[in-house]
Amino acid sequence: MGNHVAEVMEGLPSARTIKVHAQMCSELLKVVVKVSKVFPEIEAARPRCSSGLEALCLLNNGIAKAKSLLQHCSESGALYLALTGDAILSRCKKSRNLLEQSLSQIQNMVPVMLAAKISGIIADLRSAGFWLDPSEEEAGRVLRELLHRYGSAIGSTEEALAAVHTVSSLLHISSEKALLIERRSIRKLLEKFGESEPSKRKILLFFLNLLNKYGKVIVKKPKHNGSSEHEDLCTFERPYDLSGEVELRANYRSNAQIDMLSRPVPPLEFICPLSSRLMYDPVVIASGQTYERMWIQKWFDEGHDTCPKTNRKLNHLSLTSNTGMKDLITRWCSMHGVSIPDPEIQQTLVKSLETSMNSIASLSNSMNDLYLPLDLSNTSLGSSQGSDLYKNIGDNEKPSHQIDMEEFSRLPWDSQCIAVEDVKKLLKHNDESWSVIPSEKFIPLILGFLKDAHDLHDVEAQMTGCLLLFEFVHKNRSSISYMKEDAYDLLASFLDTEVSKQALAILEELSFDQHCGHRIAASGAFIGILNILDSRIQELLEPALKILCNLSSTGGVDSFMVPSMFIPKLVPLFEDNTLARYCITILKNLCHNEDCRMSVAETDGCIASISKLLEKDSHEDQEHAVSVLLSLCSQRPEYCQLVMDEGVIPGLVSVSINGNKKAKAMALEILRILKEELNARGESSRADVSTDSTKQQKDKNPPKAPGLFRELFSKPSALAARKKK
Repeated sequence: MGNHVAEVMEGLPSARTIKVHAQMCSELLKVVVKVSKVFPEIEAARPRCSSGLEALCLLNNGIAKAKSLLQHCSESGALYLALTGDAILSRCKKSRNLLEQSLSQIQNMVPVMLAAKISGIIADLRSAGFWLDPSEEEAGRVLRELLHRYGSAIGSTEEALAAVHTVSSLLHISSEKALLIERRSIRKLLEKFGESEPSKRKILLFFLNLLNKYGKVIVKKPKHNGSSEHEDLCTFERPYDLSGEVELRANYRSNAQIDMLSRPVPPLEFICPLSSRLMYDPVVIASGQTYERMWIQKWFDEGHDTCPKTNRKLNHLSLTSNTGMKDLITRWCSMHGVSIPDPEIQQTLVKSLETSMNSIASLSNSMNDLYLPLDLSNTSLGSSQGSDLYKNIGDNEKPSHQIDMEEFSRLPWDSQCIAVEDVKKLLKHNDESWSVIPSEKFIPLILGFLKDAHDLHDVEAQMTGCLLLFEFVHKNRSSISYMKEDAYDLLASFLDTEVSKQALAILEELSFDQHCGHRIAASGAFIGILNILDSRIQELLEPALKILCNLSSTGGVDSFMVPSMFIPKLVPLFEDNTLARYCITILKNLCHNEDCRMSVAETDGCIASISKLLEKDSHEDQEHAVSVLLSLCSQRPEYCQLVMDEGVIPGLVSVSINGNKKAKAMALEILRILKEELNARGESSRADVSTDSTKQQKDKNPPKAPGLFRELFSKPSALAARKKK
């Protein structure tokens, strides 16, 4: 026993070595230890069936992934962990869901005592809570803002110094030893990522540079003089707290302004009266009104000399930058994850697109202002960032370019977002262009963009990336083969976020492909889909059920679908005619499995909901409903009784007359089985009585049930006779 415990703990980091996200890692560590301890017992008791072996492999994979995550948190630096806090949170939840899913499958395949033990572990998994520590979450936000300023070439040394001081305080990097450990951790991660993760390397090198530059300031011993100490703190904290907005602190410090910034809807003051959009470069004109620079300049260029809002004649047409408003808008955008594109760049793109959408050959002209290097056959693409983003192939041929992921990842984040958004719009309106984009390079690029958007918690970028990926796989089916396992993991992690609708659309598209089904199932997407069924959000229910429909018809995937987990969630959805069609199809596809049949029989209201479909006008729904009922009645006598208790006989009689050919045959077969079962029960009950009593009972009170049942069975022929007349 002692050796086994030692084996379990081997490869698991100590909780003391985890610098950030200690609460989440501690929770995950507890469940991993519990699952690992019981794993040998499960392995010894595994059933001799393919589904049992698949569930065992899934459990082993879940344990390995959880251990890998814990090891990552143990070895990584505090700064990087704080920055990627949302990704760590998502991975912890996914590990928990994967372990729960696999244990739920195994629970019904092992002896009772072991099943009870597994049940306790499942309860522990469901109660395990994962959340970000507020101080660590704040540190991550500060780092994201700092990276955003760095990537946009906005910011100052003062802001960087203040941010580093704030983060080091929040993450307790306040001693020479802690600073040394952090530097070593960053260097280890750099070695681990190598050259294959350029965007991550760029972030790590940025962090290392900050520590090298400001390390002495971070660990500087506090001065004994109280006033001096207070001055030092002010020097460090004010620039970050105000984001360089010392002037704004005086003007916008009131609670009203704080409340204004906290609202999810942008205040009217942030909206340009001309464009009705958030202002990118607000300027004040002579009337005192604020406008977007580009739009008010156009107003003046058209010959107007009045204020568009007040209609007052202006003394002069000069524009003054409203830095206070600009900073407030920036703060609001940062708080709510919104980015504002430069309207002048967008206007240039629109003009370019209008003149160059006539052919594939002109595609390069429409992308001159994009920062995304694409290989469009022999089409030459330019970039406002310079020609160094592309690599010529062949000196004696026409210029041809390939996607350079490393160069794309070096672009400022805002530029990447704008590029992806514009490529999405461009390709959406030009169907022919999809076929010439190299899938083997474009798919990894867009997935890399989505990973970065996920790590940076940029919801708008996640949505844009998902929409572009959907368009690509929808119009270029061959591109699906370039989506690796981690792509499915990423999409599954989006199911519990604000981009669940877009992630569902991609997964639905992928689920039509037989080869993708297993990867979707292995990604843990089922847990996210079940959560969506619980949420009852109407626009998400149909795509979620479509995915389950497609996967339920894919061979080898049904072992991932635990009937007792999802069938009870389907029953309420039968009330909706549109959703009922998908629900009955799922049950029909899975009812060859005994676990599914058992869940259908044992779930309250399930057979009743299926029976109601016999009365619907849809022949297809009738056929699927009869198929499920036949799979029940042909297997166990007790299932026959449950079916009869729901009063299905009239519905079956109707289908046997009016249904399609296949449904008619199955309905008649069910009626035959039910009749034989009832007759057999009548004979069995009479055999239990003594011979004399039985004879007397036969003479006086013949059994009613078979007679009544025969009367029901006589109806089809009678109805048919009437129909013929």
